[in-house]
Amino acid sequence: MFERITPHIKRLLLALVLVPILAGARYETEEQVDVTLEQLGGSPVSLSDYRGEWVVVNYWATWCAPCRKEMPELSELHLERDDVTVLGLAFEDTEDSAFAEFLEEIPVGFPILKVDVYDPPEPFGAPKVLPTTIVLDREGRAVKAFLGPVTREAIEQVVDGEEL
Repeated sequence: MFERITPHIKRLLLALVLVPILAGARYETEEQVDVTLEQLGGSPVSLSDYRGEWVVVNYWATWCAPCRKEMPELSELHLERDDVTVLGLAFEDTEDSAFAEFLEEIPVGFPILKVDVYDPPEPFGAPKVLPTTIVLDREGRAVKAFLGPVTREAIEQVVDGEEL
Protein backbone atom coordinates (compact mmCIF):
# COMPACT_ATOMS: atom_id res chain seq x y z
CA MET A 1 0.00 0.00 0.00
CA PHE A 2 2.74 2.52 0.94
CA GLU A 3 4.59 1.77 -2.29
CA ARG A 4 1.82 3.55 -4.23
CA ILE A 5 2.23 6.86 -2.36
CA THR A 6 3.74 9.40 -4.74
CA PRO A 7 6.80 11.47 -3.76
CA HIS A 8 4.56 14.56 -3.70
CA ILE A 9 2.22 12.95 -1.16
CA LYS A 10 5.19 11.77 0.91
CA ARG A 11 6.53 15.34 1.09
CA LEU A 12 3.09 16.62 2.05
CA LEU A 13 2.78 14.04 4.84
CA LEU A 14 6.25 14.91 6.11
CA ALA A 15 5.33 18.60 6.14
CA LEU A 16 2.14 17.86 8.07
CA VAL A 17 4.24 16.09 10.71
CA LEU A 18 7.10 18.63 10.88
CA VAL A 19 5.17 21.91 10.75
CA PRO A 20 3.48 21.43 14.15
CA ILE A 21 6.79 20.34 15.68
CA LEU A 22 8.72 23.34 14.36
CA ALA A 23 5.82 25.71 14.99
CA GLY A 24 5.96 24.65 18.64
CA ALA A 25 9.68 25.41 18.75
CA ARG A 26 9.23 28.92 20.15
CA TYR A 27 11.94 30.26 22.36
CA GLU A 28 11.03 33.95 22.56
CA THR A 29 9.88 35.23 25.96
CA GLU A 30 8.26 38.34 27.37
CA GLU A 31 9.86 37.75 30.78
CA GLN A 32 13.49 37.78 31.80
CA VAL A 33 15.07 34.36 31.68
CA ASP A 34 17.80 33.01 33.87
CA VAL A 35 19.65 29.75 34.00
CA THR A 36 22.82 28.74 35.81
CA LEU A 37 25.06 26.15 34.19
CA GLU A 38 28.51 24.81 34.87
CA GLN A 39 31.24 26.13 32.62
CA LEU A 40 33.91 23.78 31.31
CA GLY A 41 36.40 23.87 34.13
CA GLY A 42 33.75 23.88 36.83
CA SER A 43 32.63 27.41 37.66
CA PRO A 44 28.92 28.27 37.50
CA VAL A 45 27.69 30.87 35.00
CA SER A 46 24.25 32.50 35.03
CA LEU A 47 22.51 34.32 32.21
CA SER A 48 21.71 37.08 34.71
CA ASP A 49 25.47 37.68 35.10
CA TYR A 50 25.27 39.42 31.72
CA ARG A 51 22.32 41.80 32.28
CA GLY A 52 23.02 45.03 30.42
CA GLU A 53 24.58 43.14 27.49
CA TRP A 54 23.10 41.26 24.59
CA VAL A 55 23.54 37.52 25.15
CA VAL A 56 23.70 34.98 22.37
CA VAL A 57 22.93 31.47 23.62
CA ASN A 58 24.09 28.87 21.11
CA TYR A 59 23.20 25.20 21.55
CA TRP A 60 25.77 23.00 19.78
CA ALA A 61 27.38 19.56 19.77
CA THR A 62 30.78 18.30 18.63
CA TRP A 63 29.23 15.97 16.04
CA CYS A 64 27.07 18.73 14.48
CA ALA A 65 28.65 19.94 11.21
CA PRO A 66 26.64 23.20 10.97
CA CYS A 67 27.55 23.93 14.61
CA ARG A 68 31.23 23.50 13.84
CA LYS A 69 30.94 25.76 10.81
CA GLU A 70 29.33 28.68 12.67
CA MET A 71 31.57 28.57 15.76
CA PRO A 72 34.43 30.72 14.37
CA GLU A 73 31.99 33.45 13.31
CA LEU A 74 30.28 33.40 16.72
CA SER A 75 33.69 33.58 18.36
CA GLU A 76 34.57 36.68 16.32
CA LEU A 77 31.27 38.28 17.33
CA HIS A 78 32.00 37.59 21.00
CA LEU A 79 35.56 38.93 20.81
CA GLU A 80 34.89 41.99 18.64
CA ARG A 81 31.75 43.45 20.24
CA ASP A 82 31.78 44.70 23.81
CA ASP A 83 27.98 44.76 23.95
CA VAL A 84 27.51 41.09 22.97
CA THR A 85 28.38 37.95 24.92
CA VAL A 86 28.16 34.55 23.26
CA LEU A 87 27.60 31.52 25.47
CA GLY A 88 28.01 28.10 23.90
CA LEU A 89 25.71 25.48 25.40
CA ALA A 90 27.27 22.07 24.78
CA PHE A 91 24.29 19.79 24.29
CA GLU A 92 26.04 16.46 24.44
CA ASP A 93 26.58 13.74 27.01
CA THR A 94 30.37 13.51 27.02
CA GLU A 95 33.38 14.06 29.25
CA ASP A 96 35.07 17.44 29.70
CA SER A 97 38.22 15.96 28.17
CA ALA A 98 36.35 15.26 24.90
CA PHE A 99 35.14 18.86 24.79
CA ALA A 100 38.66 20.11 25.50
CA GLU A 101 40.02 17.98 22.65
CA PHE A 102 37.33 19.31 20.30
CA LEU A 103 38.08 22.90 21.32
CA GLU A 104 41.75 22.40 20.47
CA GLU A 105 40.65 21.56 16.92
CA ILE A 106 38.06 24.36 16.74
CA PRO A 107 39.06 27.00 19.29
CA VAL A 108 36.47 29.54 20.42
CA GLY A 109 36.74 32.77 22.36
CA PHE A 110 33.46 32.42 24.24
CA PRO A 111 32.55 30.45 27.38
CA ILE A 112 31.29 26.88 26.94
CA LEU A 113 28.59 25.76 29.36
CA LYS A 114 27.54 22.16 29.84
CA VAL A 115 23.91 21.14 29.46
CA ASP A 116 22.54 17.99 31.06
CA VAL A 117 20.87 16.39 28.05
CA TYR A 118 18.68 14.33 30.38
CA ASP A 119 17.50 17.39 32.31
CA PRO A 120 17.94 20.45 30.08
CA PRO A 121 17.34 23.82 31.74
CA GLU A 122 14.10 25.74 31.44
CA PRO A 123 12.81 27.93 29.94
CA PHE A 124 14.35 26.60 26.72
CA GLY A 125 14.65 22.90 27.47
CA ALA A 126 16.12 20.65 24.81
CA PRO A 127 16.76 22.28 21.45
CA LYS A 128 14.49 21.13 18.62
CA VAL A 129 17.42 21.21 16.17
CA LEU A 130 21.16 21.80 16.38
CA PRO A 131 22.41 24.39 16.21
CA THR A 132 19.82 26.56 17.92
CA THR A 133 20.70 30.14 18.76
CA ILE A 134 18.67 32.39 21.06
CA VAL A 135 19.33 36.12 21.37
CA LEU A 136 18.56 37.76 24.72
CA ASP A 137 18.20 41.54 24.94
CA ARG A 138 19.94 43.69 27.57
CA GLU A 139 17.12 42.99 30.05
CA GLY A 140 17.43 39.22 29.65
CA ARG A 141 14.37 38.57 27.48
CA ALA A 142 14.72 36.05 24.65
CA VAL A 143 13.80 38.23 21.66
CA LYS A 144 14.85 36.08 18.70
CA ALA A 145 15.58 32.42 18.03
CA PHE A 146 17.31 30.87 15.05
CA LEU A 147 16.68 27.19 14.41
CA GLY A 148 19.56 25.83 12.38
CA PRO A 149 22.72 27.64 11.29
CA VAL A 150 23.00 31.38 11.91
CA THR A 151 25.39 34.06 10.72
CA ARG A 152 27.00 36.88 12.62
CA GLU A 153 25.21 39.29 10.29
CA ALA A 154 21.78 37.89 11.23
CA ILE A 155 22.55 38.22 14.94
CA GLU A 156 23.88 41.75 14.52
CA GLN A 157 20.69 42.75 12.69
CA VAL A 158 18.78 41.80 15.84
CA VAL A 159 21.27 43.44 18.21
CA ASP A 160 21.43 46.63 16.15
CA GLY A 161 17.63 46.85 15.95
CA GLU A 162 17.34 46.14 12.24
CA GLU A 163 15.26 42.97 12.61
CA LEU A 164 13.12 41.40 15.29
